[in-house]
Amino acid sequence: MGSILSALNEVRERIEHCALKSGRSAEQVKLIAVSKSKPAQLVRQAYEAGQRDFGENYVQELTAKAQALADLTDLRWHMIGHLQTNKVKSVAPLVHMVQSVDSVRLADELARRAQSVGKRIAVLLEINVGGEQHKTGASLSEARDLFQAAGSHPALWLRGLMTVPPFELQASETSLQFEKLRQLRDELGGAGVLPELSMGMSHDFEQAIAAGATMVRVGTLIFGAR
Repeated sequence: MGSILSALNEVRERIEHCALKSGRSAEQVKLIAVSKSKPAQLVRQAYEAGQRDFGENYVQELTAKAQALADLTDLRWHMIGHLQTNKVKSVAPLVHMVQSVDSVRLADELARRAQSVGKRIAVLLEINVGGEQHKTGASLSEARDLFQAAGSHPALWLRGLMTVPPFELQASETSLQFEKLRQLRDELGGAGVLPELSMGMSHDFEQAIAAGATMVRVGTLIFGAR
């Protein structure tokens, strides 16, 4: 418990420092603790240390942990990994937010399943800013059609955009991709329409905050290497 608490506190302090440096408060940057491949007990420890938002990459892990931690009724699960349409049925009842909506087909299915369980699911549109062929996410040219489709569903609460730059990029290149995501958000209507920008992980979240991130997805710095 002590190590998780100290790790969380260190990350929170860094977030606060970066937020203040960029003219914002720490409350304007939400920390998503990424618990990929880590046991439910560590998630519980982070919860006991005050963390409420957790990100999972894989449906099987999310469903297992949600079941194991069902007593923590205010814990919020974020699906941050690629989501196949045939797995939406399992995820819809459990998640607070899906950050990886990357196609009109997925948005349609997620809306259908959300409606069937009587809830409204917050969503972010995942954008493949760099156009990498091996990565998921909608291209910049597909973004407007996806924005219009996701925004047309009453069962989806469209909140913003998400991106995952390639790990191997130089810092300047990573910052450029973050800036491009912010520019896309402005083109689609600005922060009043899409208030959330989820970008930045353990190795680059400070750059992301400088570029305007409102959510950062941090795993290794909290839970240790996978």
